[in-house]
Amino acid sequence: MHINNEDSLVLSAAKNEMLANFYKYSNPTLSMMYYQKHLMCIQQLAAYDYQSYHANQAYTRAGEQKSFVRVLHTSPDAPAVDVYVNGQKAVSDLTFKETTDYLRLSPGQYTIEVYPAGDMSQPVLRERVALTRNTYYTAAATGKLANIMLTVFVDKPYVNPNQSKVRVIHLSPDAPNVDIAVKDGDVLFKNIPFGKATDYLTLSPMTVNLEVRIAGTNNVVLSIPQVQLQAGKTYTAVAVGLANGMPALDAVFLMS
Repeated sequence: MHINNEDSLVLSAAKNEMLANFYKYSNPTLSMMYYQKHLMCIQQLAAYDYQSYHANQAYTRAGEQKSFVRVLHTSPDAPAVDVYVNGQKAVSDLTFKETTDYLRLSPGQYTIEVYPAGDMSQPVLRERVALTRNTYYTAAATGKLANIMLTVFVDKPYVNPNQSKVRVIHLSPDAPNVDIAVKDGDVLFKNIPFGKATDYLTLSPMTVNLEVRIAGTNNVVLSIPQVQLQAGKTYTAVAVGLANGMPALDAVFLMS
């Protein structure tokens, strides 16, 4: 029986995902190694136009029925938190600017509860979310503690192995709309409001100096030097912290 390269990648993706699940609790390091191999297969499938729908079909052909969620803490005045999914602790002691690896969950409806670390007396937020099969998400605790909320973004990690992708999410609660630009150069992302994500921008691999400007001006509020964009990788740059106060405005880079 002849198996073409696409089908081979699909089978490898399924095998590595299965092994990642098998070793999830007995050997987390080995589990993560297989999970990274699984992601590499999916990224290679992007070279065959396996973006979004096609990538999902690849999962379906391989018998996969999972959703993938990582959790990000961006509430500048909130304490470290524990995250519960349907009443079960999924994340412990997540601090400001930290993110988890992707959690592998079955598609469906979930109740997400966030508590101060080690204290289940009262959740700081509780949200109901719906997860679609074979879809990647970033679930971010956003805003100041008094108005904290869970904001969910759909991730699209699939990228041509010879290119890189980047997007920006604005999660600094007191910052105005911003532009993201090359240092002393062109604007890449315009007029981003709080709580919103840009579309992905596909770029050649490079090292670039970026800056955050107040939208429509040359007023730089944050410099981001030496950003390395590697081939076959997808990046989410998240503006966090406070424009006026502490913790100060900063950028966190998430990689898929």
